[in-house]
Amino acid sequence: MRTTLAGLGAALIFSVLGCASTTTQIISSTPTAQTTNQLPTSQYDIGTFTGQDIWVNPTAGNDANNGSDRLNAVQSIAQAWRLIPSNQTLTTGYRIRLTAGTYPQSNSPHYWENRFGTAANPVIIEAADGPHTAVMSADINMYNVRYFYLIGVDIIRDGDAFHCELCDHILIRDSEMSGGNGAHETIKVNQSQYIYIENSDIHGADDNAIDFVAVQYGHVVGNHIHGAQDWCAYAKGGSAYITFAHNEVFDCGTGGIAAGQGTGFEFMTAPWLNYEAYGMTITSNIIHDTEGAGLGVGGGYNILLNENILYRVGSRSHLIEFVRGRRGCDGDTAKCAEHRALGGWGSTQSEDAIIPNRHVYFLNNVIYNPAGFVSGWQHFQVDGPTATPISSGVPSPAVADDDLQIRGNLIWNGPSSMPLGIDQGCLATNSSCNEQQLIRDNLINVFEPRLVDPMNGDYSLSPETQLGRPASVSTPVMQWGDMPLSIPTPLHEGDTPAASPNQPTVSAQPTPATVINLPEVS
Repeated sequence: MRTTLAGLGAALIFSVLGCASTTTQIISSTPTAQTTNQLPTSQYDIGTFTGQDIWVNPTAGNDANNGSDRLNAVQSIAQAWRLIPSNQTLTTGYRIRLTAGTYPQSNSPHYWENRFGTAANPVIIEAADGPHTAVMSADINMYNVRYFYLIGVDIIRDGDAFHCELCDHILIRDSEMSGGNGAHETIKVNQSQYIYIENSDIHGADDNAIDFVAVQYGHVVGNHIHGAQDWCAYAKGGSAYITFAHNEVFDCGTGGIAAGQGTGFEFMTAPWLNYEAYGMTITSNIIHDTEGAGLGVGGGYNILLNENILYRVGSRSHLIEFVRGRRGCDGDTAKCAEHRALGGWGSTQSEDAIIPNRHVYFLNNVIYNPAGFVSGWQHFQVDGPTATPISSGVPSPAVADDDLQIRGNLIWNGPSSMPLGIDQGCLATNSSCNEQQLIRDNLINVFEPRLVDPMNGDYSLSPETQLGRPASVSTPVMQWGDMPLSIPTPLHEGDTPAASPNQPTVSAQPTPATVINLPEVS
């Protein structure tokens, strides 16, 4: 499947896409990186809401009220949450409408759990007076919740903002999530499916701004993701079919966006028990000012990194990395043994870098480190082969460059003597990735690109750069027939993964990058 993106070329999108809905045009109040040719934005379609409204006013409300309208608003989000039936599939939708104001920690539930919305009857919490008018000082710590949509509500605090475990169909849209100086992860999602983050500003963490572990299906689209000391964002631990697209990612330590990394074996979910990341697309993002690699793959299968613009990346190391993922058992040896018995890769032992990459495609990207900014020591990091323990089940040797394709990229970084960084991987015997092929199929320190005005947030390519960059390389058709364990695969080779029967559509339509189309909910 090939999708053309205006101004940035072709990308293979793995997120579940569908038809458009009736929408209302809202201009984002958060500044967005500019592009000369505006990009299409895919959005999760929540449909038209029908159900019960619960109004909340943090100053004039009263928890003795029924919340039916503004005049009868309850005072606390906790009371509004209690009015939604728990431990049962909802037969009507509930929409909590937060009036403008700040909602203190004491106003919110301590634990958000066991609310089972449906596609027709979701649970929505929205800022009733417009995006960013309702600000929560408490986090959302959620467990076992389905079809929950947070729209226009900010969470501003010194600590983790949003955590979700065993969740299904979760949407965060048009929100600011700030962990201040106290968050470990700003947004953390574990063992969940169908997670969508759109048009939001996510920042402030000593680890990651977005951390997905064992998350299948969803997308992260049109966001600002920044201010984390580790990776800005990653999806790992058997995460699958996630698209990162049209985000601005910046000011992070270890790196920008990674597909895979390292995981405790017990935290993974069957049948995604082998690779760290499956069927993931990272496309059309602007990634800048990272100390480590702008993009990375660690233990990935069928990963596409396409049409991204990277600027001022890798100051302490390298531009891009293709490394083995890490796997170990973090204490629950019984669960680790269970996963191994199912055919997963891992053991009950300590963590080691043993998870290989297979079918990784780095195509049509532009990396520009201007004069005075250079990566730490090389362009790429490609791990070499390593022997694996028999007990892990990982074929030996584990390699990071099995069908690794690096083609059609424009790279400008440091002097002509800058090492490629392939002294361990991409050796001459590898037909898909080797020194001669890399030099032939990419422009590396041959043609200096120009961005229109990066100092003022315009990272689009100049007309001269558009003309001088390599010809666009077609994205390959993804093959799914060589996986160790059978997992849900595309309906056809190269198509998007099969959706669940009750999966709402995600609309895909050309819209300006600074304009967000919200489905009608009133």
